Amino acid sequence: MSSEVLVARHNFDSRSVAQAGEPFPPPDAEATFKEGFYPSSGLATAGYRSSKYSPEEWHINNFSTLHQAATDRNNAERICHESKTLYQETEAGTLRTQAEGTRHLGERLQHIHFWKSELQRHIEKLVAETDLLLGQKRRLLKALDATEIPFAIATDNLTCRERRLGPDLVKDGVEEELLKEVELIRSIQALLKRTLSQAVNQIKLCNRDAWVSFTQDNLSVAQREEQASVELRLLVERVLQETAEDLRVQCSNVDQAFSQRCLQLTEAKTQLQLHLTQILDQIGAQERNIVSLQQALYDKEAPLRVAQSRLHQRSHRPHMELCRDNPQFSLVGEAGQISQTMSSLQQQLSAARSSLSQLEDSRMVLEKDIGCKTHSLLIDRDKCMSHRTRYPTIIALSGY
Repeated sequence: MSSEVLVARHNFDSRSVAQAGEPFPPPDAEATFKEGFYPSSGLATAGYRSSKYSPEEWHINNFSTLHQAATDRNNAERICHESKTLYQETEAGTLRTQAEGTRHLGERLQHIHFWKSELQRHIEKLVAETDLLLGQKRRLLKALDATEIPFAIATDNLTCRERRLGPDLVKDGVEEELLKEVELIRSIQALLKRTLSQAVNQIKLCNRDAWVSFTQDNLSVAQREEQASVELRLLVERVLQETAEDLRVQCSNVDQAFSQRCLQLTEAKTQLQLHLTQILDQIGAQERNIVSLQQALYDKEAPLRVAQSRLHQRSHRPHMELCRDNPQFSLVGEAGQISQTMSSLQQQLSAARSSLSQLEDSRMVLEKDIGCKTHSLLIDRDKCMSHRTRYPTIIALSGY
């Protein structure tokens, strides 16, 4: 969209009229008169003679004089008649020419008034259209400023979520939607800047002072620029509406992703806390089991010493009394059974202690994972989602 600036001239410019299909105005007709050059005629003079005239000569001279007088009279009458006819014809021609000139001037004056009114009408329309386009420019600037808040929110959300801990530092759906939101905002900002530049350039082409001095050529240019301004204004309206809707849709997608992620984190944290409670209960039970096993081992030491003492004492029996009798077999069996029982208890105690160690490790892992989920919820729900409540409305994103 461009317009050719024409320099205003004070004199009549016939080229612009010719381009519009108007005929050239005829120059003022001036009656041209031919001056009659009348030959001067005088009477024939007779030469002086030394002798007297004869009658024949007198008659000839008299006839010649009469004939010349008649000829001069007829010539004068003819010239008077021709002069009268020429005067009447030239007078009528002059009136016709002047009337035609007056008519052409009137038509030209009507054309001038028509094009002047057309030019003034288009100037007023251009001024009104320029004002509307200036309003669209202000909306573009406001919409461009409004995108800074979503961009800051999205980048802040991404920065905050980089501080998630351990296994929660995952590229989940929230991060993907946030990245989409950042790219969308950047593309919308670029589109708004291009549209704003186009609007500014269009506004520069609708200068009222420049259009005042233009004639019919500029009027056609004004019509084109006016149509271009209308189309651009409609484009700006559509761009603002579509970009605002796209941003709000993406904002809704991000919020939904945040809600789903927070729900997943909450459920995971609840499950972890449930397992932690069970693990803590199991740790308590295992600790009590270890105490019971230790007590059982302690309780087996006295009977074992008694059996061993008895066997030792019976080993001092003399001669044939040192035999393997039933008491001997019973004591040996008792000592063996107690030793086997203590060995089983010792193995069970070792297994219980190992299980307790594993339970403690699980407790630490669960507590650490619960801490991660709590931290992630703090970032996503308490910080990011609360920050997103400042997201501009669709009206603000539309430049109002």
